[in-house]
Amino acid sequence: MRILGISAFYHDSAAALVEDGVIVAAAQEERFTRKKHDAAFPAEAAAYCLAAAECDMADIDHVVFYDKPFLKFERLLETYLATTPRGFRSFRMAMPLWIKEKLFQKKLLRSQLGKLAGSKEWSGSLLFTEHHLAHAASAFFPSPFQSAAVLTMDGVGEWCTTSLGHGRDNDLEILKEIRFPHSLGLLYSAFTYYTGFKVNSGEYKVMGLAPYGRPQFAQKILDHLIDLKEDGSFRLDQRYFDYCAGLTMTSPAFHRLFGAEPRKPESPLTRREMDLAASIQAVTEEVVLRLARYARQETGERRLCLAGGVALNCVANGKLLREGIFDDIWIQPAAGDAGGAVGAALAAWHGYLGHGRVLDGRDRMAGAFLGPGFDQRDIEKRLSAAGAVYTVLDDDAVIARTVDALVDDKAVGWMQGRMEFGPRALGGRSILGDPRSPTMQKTLNLKVKYRESFRPFAPSVRREDVAEWFDIDADSPYMLLVADVLDRRKLPLGPNEADLFGIDRLNVPRSEIPAVTHVDYSARVQTVHPDTNPRYWALLSAFKQRTGCPVLVNTSFNVRGEPIVCTPQDAFHCFMGTEIECLVVGNCFLRKEDQPSHLRQDYKDRFALD
Repeated sequence: MRILGISAFYHDSAAALVEDGVIVAAAQEERFTRKKHDAAFPAEAAAYCLAAAECDMADIDHVVFYDKPFLKFERLLETYLATTPRGFRSFRMAMPLWIKEKLFQKKLLRSQLGKLAGSKEWSGSLLFTEHHLAHAASAFFPSPFQSAAVLTMDGVGEWCTTSLGHGRDNDLEILKEIRFPHSLGLLYSAFTYYTGFKVNSGEYKVMGLAPYGRPQFAQKILDHLIDLKEDGSFRLDQRYFDYCAGLTMTSPAFHRLFGAEPRKPESPLTRREMDLAASIQAVTEEVVLRLARYARQETGERRLCLAGGVALNCVANGKLLREGIFDDIWIQPAAGDAGGAVGAALAAWHGYLGHGRVLDGRDRMAGAFLGPGFDQRDIEKRLSAAGAVYTVLDDDAVIARTVDALVDDKAVGWMQGRMEFGPRALGGRSILGDPRSPTMQKTLNLKVKYRESFRPFAPSVRREDVAEWFDIDADSPYMLLVADVLDRRKLPLGPNEADLFGIDRLNVPRSEIPAVTHVDYSARVQTVHPDTNPRYWALLSAFKQRTGCPVLVNTSFNVRGEPIVCTPQDAFHCFMGTEIECLVVGNCFLRKEDQPSHLRQDYKDRFALD
């Protein structure tokens, strides 16, 4: 039996295909259309999923959408009525789209699915699941746990913004909910907006900025914005927000409370933004910890599953793991809306159809390598058509040449195997560097990624070596846990360096691996496992043999505002538009100096800033 899951029409559209309970393929639409956070119906992602399963729409038994549009419309109407007349402007802008399109999503979905099937309209089984149930299903059903507490936290689905569920075998029950407009995700997004970053895109920048500041506004947030209870439940004082009735996230009362208007995007960052970021991060961590304690108490479970956009806050996740509230935590790698496609399909398979789960101690996400892959012949054909000059090497030589480039302090584009599902590059579509280099972090940010200089990079490390370098001894295959660098790997600060503040702290080497050590000595750790990514594990092994260090800098293969590369052509174009010095695609090795000069591009201003 085949089930196609769909998430679409809000942000990060995606498709996923489940065959007899196994996730065969999953991908975000943005990777094909090259439009960041593409919200359109995921036609190309769905077509890929069908091709990966070697089937067509006639072979699909059920299509499941990750949302219930009428419930969402009900929430919008009730919100506009509750805030009238102040909310009329927002109502006037939203209603034409809903009346023309979104209110009739069932018809729209059948029409789009019909195009995939080569007909006017698809007449098969079309199901709808609630948004937070899809999130919860994406967290629990692929997890390695027979039973677990399940927390989902995001901006808003239909009405729900936070849910506590309990999963046992193939049964998943939602026990408690927090409902709109009270939302941890929207609270964090309000500070994303206020500090000058883009909502639904820049939240991870706030998280990355937080260690540069001090949480001096945290108490003010708790005193005025959020009424937080001991069990993690909360209410937001709507006087300080504008997302219900207006077109922005924060209100004039919010601006008065914090003493200024929102920062203009792309303007210089000040100590104030850093302190605001540190403050909302501290409050978020406290909310998550209280919710987790209540989940443990309410369910009696010793294991926890997480999903929803807030579950991508790897700093909060790392703190939750260290607190020891649960013995084990599993986080859906595509925790945001894209993962709703997987959750919707699995909710149908296990919940609606009642099928059991397969448990063997491993999760069912296949390392998140669920996107398109390309065989060697296809890679060579595509690179040649793009005009690339490359050398084909055997497996051992590919690893050796890549290690040579890394040791020479070069940035390496690395495209191998299937593309990752979710926002993190995990060694399938990555840019790699030597973590021992004191200049690599700044070079990658400013000359390769064309993004803000404060942004940290993640370390990839062999699973068996992680406890030798970081204060963690657990699986973190999806780069969703933050841990400190071990004390013995840290470098002492000079007498003047300890007093530096903000961005001035960026250029101070803090450990033996400064390129992946954040200013607070933390790192967003990815453990690499030979069973899910054997070639990347082999590269780390070879780098360790050469240097004694089993760690590499790993950042996503794209520039700011660009989706992660999908195809060999995407990889080559990004390589030619940036200062990446070497590119490895399959067994093809490319050096920048060998490429035709007329193929050089300028990627710096090619994509809209996110």
